[in-house]
This record gives sequence, C-alpha cells and structure tokens, in this order.
Amino acid sequence: MNRQQYIAIGAALVLFLAMYFGCETRPAQVRNLEKSRSLSLEVTGIENLMQEARKKLSASDLASLDALTSSMANDSLATLEMLSSKWYELGQAAIAGHYAEQLADIRKDESSWSIAGTTYLLGLKSATDEKTRQYCKAKALSAFEKAISLNPGNVDHKINKALCFVELPDEGNPMQGILQLRELNQKHPDNVNVMVQLARLALKTNQLERAKERLQQALEREPDNKTANCLMVETLDALGDKVNAAKYRERCKK
Repeated sequence: MNRQQYIAIGAALVLFLAMYFGCETRPAQVRNLEKSRSLSLEVTGIENLMQEARKKLSASDLASLDALTSSMANDSLATLEMLSSKWYELGQAAIAGHYAEQLADIRKDESSWSIAGTTYLLGLKSATDEKTRQYCKAKALSAFEKAISLNPGNVDHKINKALCFVELPDEGNPMQGILQLRELNQKHPDNVNVMVQLARLALKTNQLERAKERLQQALEREPDNKTANCLMVETLDALGDKVNAAKYRERCKK
C-alpha cells in the first residue's frame, strides 16, 4: 500500500475509536430499558417487602388488602390512606410509609410529608434487618426534608430528622443525631420536645441525673406533658426515688 492508503486507513481507525469510546453505542431502546430498571430499583425494593409480608398474613387480611388495591381507581386518596393504615395495623410500618409517601406526593403539603416521615421512622425503629432499616431511614430523611422545605420554622420536623440518625447513625459518625438534637436545644432552648428527646437518650444511656434535669426543665414549661411525666416516672424509679415517682405517675396515666 502507498502512503495515501495508510493515511486513509489511519483516519478511519481514529474515527472508529472516537465513535466507539466517545459516543453512546447502545440502541435507544436498550438505554431506556436500563434507565427504567434503575428507576424501578426502589419500587422493586418495596415490592420485595410486600411479598415477604404477605407470606405471613391471614387469608382475610390478604383479601382486605387486595380489595383496597382494586378500588384504587375510584378514590385513590382515600384508598392510599386506608392501605397505609391497614399495613400499619398489620405491623408493617415500612410498607405503611410507602403509601403515606404516595399520598404526600399527591397532596404536597407539610402535614402529609411529616406523616410519611414519621411512619418511616417508626419502621426504622421496629425493623430488625439492616436492609429494611436503611430503606426506612433514607425514606424518612427525604420526607422530613420536604416537610422542612415547606415550613423551615417547624422544629419538630428537624427533631424527627435528627432521630433518624439517632436510630441508625451514618457509618463513622455515631454522635450525629445527638449532636443535631443538642444544636436544636441551643437554638430553641424553650422547646419541650427537644428536652424530652434528650432526656430519653440520657435515660437510655443510664445518665439518670441528666435525664431528671432535662425532664424537670420540660415539666416546668409543660406540667401536663404526658411523655415527660412518664419518662420522669421511669427515671425516678431507676434512681430508687419511689415517693417522688408516684407524684408523676398520675399525670403519666392521663
């Protein structure tokens, strides 16, 4: 071959390599299918949870769920509410959260996102396997972020977000949730819910005097706060102070 032919072959090779490595060579149908599979990973996850849960249900519970699902076209909002409630009643908070999230995605209001996040948070607390816990944590955080974006002034959403990290800390950052709660306490020193959550954590880690102090602060502001009164009973019982514990027991029962 002469010099011109070598140049032509070289140019063709360069063009081929550029097209192969620099351009998308997969057919559009294949690319769309792969994209669809990627987007459906999350759906497949919830479907797997449902499949596993359904194996443990009675025939009557399965019939109720199937009847609700088949009625979705008639009133989707009401059906989503009932499905979420039914799955929660059956002890499947992660699946209940899925339907609460769908409802929030339709309504797009603060309250709905808060309910979805709280339901997933309950799923995070009750789940025993790591995959479900990670799923619930990610979903809860997303829902609380949306609630916060709609109402940044609502401290409860930020408390619940912090509790996600308390329940399941990010790897290498075990104090993340506790530090977030402490920061909220500094910014909102009169917020009773923050005090109660910090007291609960102190009690959980056997810091009884610290828990008592937090609860006293909370009850000074809200004497009839049921959660604070019940935690105070538990704290004083652990301290061996049965006499003072009795003073809070009646308010705990209300």
